[in-house]
Amino acid sequence: MKLSFFYAFFFGVLFFAAELSAQSILKVSVLDADTQEPLVGATIQIAGTTQGTITDLNGEGQITISGTEPVSLLASFVGYSSQRKKVVAGMTELVFNLEPEEELEEVIVTATRSSRTIEDIPIRMEVISGEELDEKAAMNSTNIAMLLRESSGIQMQQTSTNSANQTLRIQGLDGRYTQLLRDGLPLYGGFSSGLSIMQIPPLDLRQVEVIKGSASTLYGGGAIAGLVNLVSKTPGSEPERSIMLNQTTAGGTTLNTFLSGRNEKRGFTLYASANRQQPYDPNNDDFSDIPRVRSIALNPKIFFYPSEHTTLSIGLNSSYEAREGGDIAAIENEGVSGRSFSEENYTGRLGSLINFVHTTSNGSQWSLKNSFNLFARNIDSPIYSFYGEQLASFSELAYNFKVAKHELVTGMNVVSDHFSDPGDNFMPGLGDVDRSYGFLTAGVFAQDTWEVSEQNTLELGLRTDFNNEYGAVLLPRLSWMVKPSKQLTMRLGGGRGYKLPTIFLEEAEQRAFTRVLPYNALNQQPEMERSWGSNFDVNFRTALGDDWTLSANQLFFVTQLDKPVFLDEAEMAGFTNYYLSNRQEPVVSKGFESNLKLGYDHWKLFLQYSLTQVNVDDGSGYRQKAITPKHAAGFVVMYEKHESFRIGYELYYTGSQYRYDRSSTPDFWIMGIMAMKEWEKFSVFLNFENFTDTRQSRYQSMVTPPYNNPAFAEVWAPTDGFVSNGGFIYHF
Repeated sequence: MKLSFFYAFFFGVLFFAAELSAQSILKVSVLDADTQEPLVGATIQIAGTTQGTITDLNGEGQITISGTEPVSLLASFVGYSSQRKKVVAGMTELVFNLEPEEELEEVIVTATRSSRTIEDIPIRMEVISGEELDEKAAMNSTNIAMLLRESSGIQMQQTSTNSANQTLRIQGLDGRYTQLLRDGLPLYGGFSSGLSIMQIPPLDLRQVEVIKGSASTLYGGGAIAGLVNLVSKTPGSEPERSIMLNQTTAGGTTLNTFLSGRNEKRGFTLYASANRQQPYDPNNDDFSDIPRVRSIALNPKIFFYPSEHTTLSIGLNSSYEAREGGDIAAIENEGVSGRSFSEENYTGRLGSLINFVHTTSNGSQWSLKNSFNLFARNIDSPIYSFYGEQLASFSELAYNFKVAKHELVTGMNVVSDHFSDPGDNFMPGLGDVDRSYGFLTAGVFAQDTWEVSEQNTLELGLRTDFNNEYGAVLLPRLSWMVKPSKQLTMRLGGGRGYKLPTIFLEEAEQRAFTRVLPYNALNQQPEMERSWGSNFDVNFRTALGDDWTLSANQLFFVTQLDKPVFLDEAEMAGFTNYYLSNRQEPVVSKGFESNLKLGYDHWKLFLQYSLTQVNVDDGSGYRQKAITPKHAAGFVVMYEKHESFRIGYELYYTGSQYRYDRSSTPDFWIMGIMAMKEWEKFSVFLNFENFTDTRQSRYQSMVTPPYNNPAFAEVWAPTDGFVSNGGFIYHF
């Protein structure tokens, strides 16, 4: 009996040992294919079973493989394409390199002139690209106003009730303090800025880059509130040919087409657009809330590739627009007695862009850029007429190179801004007034991005500008990025800026430049505005279990504008005129922005909140700036199957504001629903914007009689109300 037990025990041990010898422990690593960063919380599973594991903080996990037959392992992570690999006997390690499904976090940003991704630059930047850009283009294909206004901390401020002109505000500061670029070239400043946002269509854009806060080292002193760089599409390996038709319930029709192609030595892109908008009066007060618009745009660009290291692109930006708002009877020429008021804006834009880039064998890069922009605008009303032309140019030579852990950018540029007023603008008591001016500014700059350690990156920038009228200005900037862990990033930055005074202020635009005197009128020339600003942000990203992802960003900011320029009043010969003057009290913008993104499978949830306090001396005290909401919030939920279907719901809140007479406005909410269905070559979309019909005319009258010389309320809420649109995109 004892012998039998011994044999049983012996063979049992042999069987157990055989089973153990048929099992192996496999170490598995899951990495981002582009950056080789570990993916924390990725799922590793034996295909066809429930056996699996989750990667740790190093992107690693262990899994037990039983038997000697080959098995398949499946690695997956939210936002990345899943990958399957076969495991054979004897393997002890396996590495998965997952490709990102979304390009947003891996895109190379161009506004910083570096080759780093958005995650690895010390200056905080937001990028709108890919499917998000397509979605916003479907919601509004005529201009980029909607695309920008739905970002936290950005306000689109309407400056004309009749013509629906809008300007871009970042962190509560007027639009003139934001630099608007096209492929790194300033095309929309000065006189042309009053209508620029409304005349830039989004269909030929590859991405939009937004920097909030001082960014003056590379692009000049005007980037006080921030910078928006519109990056155009370039020809890819496959030709792109698409056409888009969009129709709105407010009587707007837009037709866009985009073509591109390339071979080994040459390439091209061509964007063309036509827009027809009927005057729209949703509140039935006989005045337009959306003006009548007729516009066309044509943007061709040619690319040359002399070698694989050299690119030359030459392009044109051209557009013409006729925009008329006011009394519906006057717009439609019905000849009704006492109904003659309308405001007409005729604008023409012609701009050239040249960009030459050469990369040397050691990775250094030379770039040469040039642009010329001619903008003409005529404003006509029964009581006033104004015509002007602006000729602006930008030329730059820059050199990028690396030395050890330093990535450096050096260069010089020359900016000219010449505004021509024909001088026949007669003002009673003053005679003909000539508001022409000419500024010429030359600058030199250097920027060093220093990778101090794996967790610390420091960016130092210094710029010196020399202006023909205001002399030299020194602009230092500093940014510091710390990565305590793979999930946590902190950035601290700040810098100086300046702005040359011109008559093209929001207040002057609101008055259609009526009785606005030259910038150096009354024998006094205002001082240039100077600024300093700083911001600090914390960004956190992680995985929550197998299916959830979480990213959060908290930004704090402060900007002080010294010697700010405002319009002041001067009584002359019984008339009120307006001239530029400096206020002694600074304008201070401060606050914070909170952004949260939660992802689950095909679902995405976005939450945002911003507090913006802009203190201004308005002549009767130091208080919150008029028509500037202190509180704003947003909620967006989106269901999206890549290249198949998406549907989204949006809810935005705007808090109470002060009018110019210091009375308070109500707060309001705006809701929208958007859906898009995509096939291989064809997409259809439908958008219900502001379907609760929130508009200012529900709270107050927008027009005060008499009809032939009316007064208009300042705009603090939407004026057009509920407008839906739909259409299609065809790729052929």
